[in-house]
Amino acid sequence: MRRTRIVATIGPASESDEVIKDLIEAGVDVFRLSFAHGDIPSGVERLRRVRALAPDVAIMVDIPGPKIRAGSFGAQAVELVSASRVELAEGFGETSTAERIVVEREDVLSLLRIGDKVHIGDGGVSLEIVSTGDSVRALVAAGGMVTGKPGLSLPSSLLNDRLPTADDRARLEALREEEFEILAVSFVRSAFDIVSTRSVLSRDDILIMAKIETSEGVTNLDEIIAVSDAIMVARGDLGVRMPIEEVPHLQKNIVRHGIRYARPVVVATQMLESMTHAQVPTRAEVTDVANAVLDGASAVMLSGETAIGDDPVATVVTMDRIVRRAEAYFPYEQWGAGLGVQETVGTGTQSLRITAAITGAAWRAAMEEKAVAIVACTRSGMTARAISRFRPPMPIIAITPSEGTARQLRSSWGVQETYLSPYTDIDELCDFAVSQLKVSGTAKVGDTVIVMAGSTSGGAQITDTVRLVIVT
Repeated sequence: MRRTRIVATIGPASESDEVIKDLIEAGVDVFRLSFAHGDIPSGVERLRRVRALAPDVAIMVDIPGPKIRAGSFGAQAVELVSASRVELAEGFGETSTAERIVVEREDVLSLLRIGDKVHIGDGGVSLEIVSTGDSVRALVAAGGMVTGKPGLSLPSSLLNDRLPTADDRARLEALREEEFEILAVSFVRSAFDIVSTRSVLSRDDILIMAKIETSEGVTNLDEIIAVSDAIMVARGDLGVRMPIEEVPHLQKNIVRHGIRYARPVVVATQMLESMTHAQVPTRAEVTDVANAVLDGASAVMLSGETAIGDDPVATVVTMDRIVRRAEAYFPYEQWGAGLGVQETVGTGTQSLRITAAITGAAWRAAMEEKAVAIVACTRSGMTARAISRFRPPMPIIAITPSEGTARQLRSSWGVQETYLSPYTDIDELCDFAVSQLKVSGTAKVGDTVIVMAGSTSGGAQITDTVRLVIVT
């Protein structure tokens, strides 16, 4: 079974019922829906349709934050030629061309200064401001093809918006009653951004994922992770806001810090970019995906490759093959042994410390006894995520009474099966777990299974018991 998860972005190339079903069959664990494009009602309609088609797959909703976009270049790619000059003009609903790029943000062009850099999309195309005032003009410093409504990365000093922005708030209001599992928050710069977004959404059943893509987000990484439920290494904007040579090292650091807190960590952007139009990825892209797996990432994400690519399903199949091959060389034993103590902060710290200690004991017992599976009985999913940080070689099986938690765990590394159970007594849970493992063929008579659960004395919300069960 593949342990590292695959996230696929739904877009014009993949939003049909047939392709969505094929993507599930190909191995997608999480569907990402960007609410940065289109109006809110259309986004909500798409969300409901994907939910109906994929009842067992997790859905991640991505809100844009203070993202600035260009007016549409249209479906056909437009070339911006190096050393040519373009005009930047404020506007909404207008078309951009190779001579005039529309900026869909009020009062931002007046803040630009001569020499400022403006990056388009993931930074492959960039502009340098050469004149300001009544007419803002720029030199195409690095040319290339652009299409659709790409993002514009301006100097971060110009963007002082608090999160959630007014546009984000409107989206959060519309999402409050909808059925999804993960909310990805863009351009997170401090713990305040996550706390305030969580307050506006007003839902305890949603994992809040912080996208790390600014220098402030990197500086405040620990405080952001402490108040978030999951993390994304958003390499697109990170790569244009930080020196490009720093990105690989930042990726490793962010992944490592996220795992210290038992948070799922997604690595995103340009993982198989060439497969947007090509049938096979570049060797560098294959190496990039494999290295993300070896870094310990919980999931790898496809963006434009599945949103606007020629063959979204083939891209997922390729990603699946690369991940499985990399996992064959993952250093499972060394990883857990060198992990250190789980960071536990904030509300419920005592119960988190108990869960961290129990999962550490469960990992050691599983490794020493060569268990065939580790079972995590969990309501919120925290116990399964806590044992997942050890990256054990045997499957992690989650037992939960919540369908939402079961779907959320599709974003966690190594949680290979999730069973819904009405049982609360630990003896019944152990019996249920073993019976399911026997039916699935994971366990046979004489095998050892590790079961973690909450005892009656410990309280319903605390995982305080680990058992070694010999299958009979």
